[in-house]
Amino acid sequence: MDTLDDFNSAIQRRSPSALTLRNVIERRAYSFCSSTDVAGNNPDAGSAQDQESNDPSLSSFISTLVPTFLIALAFVSLFLLLRRRFKRNYEPRTFLGSLRPQERTVPLPNGLLNWIGTFSKIPDSFVLNHQSLDGFLLLRYLKVASATCLVGCLITWPVLFPVNATGHGGQTQLNLLSFSNVVDKNRYYAHVFIAWIFLGFVFYMVARESIYYVNLRQAYLLSPLYANRMSSRTVLFTSVPKDYLDEPILRRMFGKHVKNLWIANDCEEIESLVEERDKVAMKLEAAETKLIKMANSNRLKSMKKGGQTDGAVGNADEANGESGSIAAKWVPIKKRPTHRLKPIIGKKVDTINWCRSELERLIPKIDAIQATHRAGNGKFIPSVFVEFFHQAEAQSAYQSLAHHHALHMSPRFIGVNPDEVIWKNLKINWASRVVRNILTTAFVTLLIVFWSIPVGFVGILSNIDSLIKLAPWLSWLNKIPDVIFGVVQGLLPSVLLAVLMALLPVILRLAAKLGGAPSLSAVELRTQSFYFGFQVVQVFLITTLTSAASASVTSILCKPGDAPNLLATNLPKASNFYISYFVLQGLTISSGAILGITGLILFRLLGRFLDTTPRKMYKRWSTLSALGWGTVFPVYTLLTVIAITYSIIAPLVLGFATIGLYLVYLAYRYNLLFVVDSNVDTKGLVYPRALQQTTTGAYLAIVCLIGLFGIKTAPGPIVLMVVFLVFIILFHISLNSALDPLLKFLPKSLEAEEESLLAAENGSSLPSSSGNEKGNHVAIAGVNNTSIDSPRKDLGPAPHKKPNFITKFLRPDLYTDYHTLRRLVPAGFAEIAYDPVVERDAYYHPSISSQTPLLWVPRDQAGVSRQECMHSGKVIPMTDEGAGFDAKGKLVWDQETARPPIWQEKIYY
Repeated sequence: MDTLDDFNSAIQRRSPSALTLRNVIERRAYSFCSSTDVAGNNPDAGSAQDQESNDPSLSSFISTLVPTFLIALAFVSLFLLLRRRFKRNYEPRTFLGSLRPQERTVPLPNGLLNWIGTFSKIPDSFVLNHQSLDGFLLLRYLKVASATCLVGCLITWPVLFPVNATGHGGQTQLNLLSFSNVVDKNRYYAHVFIAWIFLGFVFYMVARESIYYVNLRQAYLLSPLYANRMSSRTVLFTSVPKDYLDEPILRRMFGKHVKNLWIANDCEEIESLVEERDKVAMKLEAAETKLIKMANSNRLKSMKKGGQTDGAVGNADEANGESGSIAAKWVPIKKRPTHRLKPIIGKKVDTINWCRSELERLIPKIDAIQATHRAGNGKFIPSVFVEFFHQAEAQSAYQSLAHHHALHMSPRFIGVNPDEVIWKNLKINWASRVVRNILTTAFVTLLIVFWSIPVGFVGILSNIDSLIKLAPWLSWLNKIPDVIFGVVQGLLPSVLLAVLMALLPVILRLAAKLGGAPSLSAVELRTQSFYFGFQVVQVFLITTLTSAASASVTSILCKPGDAPNLLATNLPKASNFYISYFVLQGLTISSGAILGITGLILFRLLGRFLDTTPRKMYKRWSTLSALGWGTVFPVYTLLTVIAITYSIIAPLVLGFATIGLYLVYLAYRYNLLFVVDSNVDTKGLVYPRALQQTTTGAYLAIVCLIGLFGIKTAPGPIVLMVVFLVFIILFHISLNSALDPLLKFLPKSLEAEEESLLAAENGSSLPSSSGNEKGNHVAIAGVNNTSIDSPRKDLGPAPHKKPNFITKFLRPDLYTDYHTLRRLVPAGFAEIAYDPVVERDAYYHPSISSQTPLLWVPRDQAGVSRQECMHSGKVIPMTDEGAGFDAKGKLVWDQETARPPIWQEKIYY
């Protein structure tokens, strides 16, 4: 095994560490220089035959492909078998009662393979219509990335493969097809012009998809499905001056179009009280459930022994008896649930009685403070939610300059869901926000730069034997028992590395929150930028550069003058690792994603041991896992960047990227249709950000080619690539300046046009200029019952004749325009109507609108639950409907209806 193999094995442990590689390089350099003869000649270097025997590219690829394929085959086989048995884990979106009927997916056939045909016929737009815009655009990104790589193969392979293969550079195996095998400088013009064509195509795809997103976003946000929502008509103003935290002033400022105002409150006191109330309530629920379970269990044991059997539910008089009197028949007083008020040394109290007394104290106090805040008598903080009657008025306020001082009443946000608000960040004023942004950005930058240090330490732990040889004073480590030594060197590094990689997204999201992002969607967008920066620097650039250096450092140390030529030769060879990387991602990652074995095991095991109450059982059953857009997109954006970067210097990478990305697309397609949910809505803004990040690959490819041409002293290709770089930069700047406003705002021209289109579809006249004072868009009664599958049938014929593929591809402005894409957006997805209480409390802090929770306990035959509900119900609402015990005394709940007493209908804010 040579240095590149050492490097590959390090990377396959997901370690991007240059520090670990440096140790390997130093050891190899020492051994290399010591093995050369007096004249400085390397006895292992020379002929092409020697190089062929030492070139590991093909053997490394095969050694990666075979086990990876076998693992993927095993994963897919398990998925095919388990899918039929565990519907909750592999098709929950087809039946879960927590989802509205329009959010569910049509069930697949239950055969081993006959479901594949049905699955393939479901359009991707089904995700848009039944789940989220973000999920639909994730699928589109993966599909577009795979198609781009496929087109790259068609452009590069016919030209560059023959040019590289006959380049007489002495390379063999996979390296024969890379830039490193070309010696003749005139052949570099082929690379230049193919780079112009393919990288120009990449930027065209970015522009085309940006236009597509803008039109789809406009169609989605202007549709009745979204335009009638409260969030679309509400603007959040942050950093509001103290003088403007006054409702009359704000109403005078925004005029008669304001419907509701919520000035954010400082809720530290009530928030802590609500948290304490909910904690005590859940403690009471758990204690009541435990008491009922013990009583039922003891009753069943008594019946088996032929003892007391009159365990039927007692009459009303018995239930009205002294609290706990029925339970006392089966559970001795000493066995009732108890706890200590302080750990170890605290007084032991009866949990049920103590919780009831605490709730008697807390609930009235919370109700009084909530009423005070609703009356506007709380302490205000510098953020205001302003709801307008119409979406157009909210857009006007959002697009206007709200205050005459810089950074005041800014930044502004529209479309913020109340469930996504990070309330603590609403306290931040403009000065603190600036400082927080600077500090968090600096922290993440340092984290990206110095992440190699902790990962390098983990790498050192995995190779203690070599470390002892380099540092003999560490020989005392050899005295450690073999078992412990094996764990430290084998298991511990893998565990530590897994922990580090799992902590990274958590750290980046925390940094985004500390930076002052006011909503979870804003956090995801900033995390996407942070995580992509980390991926590019640590996972790609450092990996590529250290790979090229490790392959040539020994020769450079002995002959420094040959450094440029050696790096130019070995930099393209680093692509061999990424071929294996795409195989790994495409096979094991995609197959592992649809198998979800970890989630299946945790769902079954944790549910068995931790779900001790009906509430916990229901929450585990009804809660779907969700994707974190800020950490999902960057991973596959990086794969696309890698493929584009190596597209010219090692075009073989494009083929494996095409297959790998498409397999990942299929895996996410299945999961988005049948398994996962979305709890953060960025309105698709992750997509244009991913497209912009994809251009990083084109810039890296251009810079890399310029550097390689410079090393090879080829002035003609250098000049041509510099000219192309300038052109691309100017094109990119112009594209962004044109599209940026369309990514943030909705045009007034389309607002008016949408109203006229809806009026025509409903057979009614246009509304008056005063609008509907109830805050609705144009009446949508005529579209509420339309099909929600795409394309919509109620809109009549398509606005354009069906184009051929080339015409449609070259004219996205015409054939994927607003009028075409509005046909994809569901019309009758849900009726947008709000209860008066919901409207009143929508943008209050959750602690102000929080209601006393309903407790849910299982019903038993002895009547214990009935009595406990009656007595605890005097303090806090409690029910025993929808849950009980089976014949063996096992806790069960009614999964058939799937809507227990604690179920709450989803509100489309």
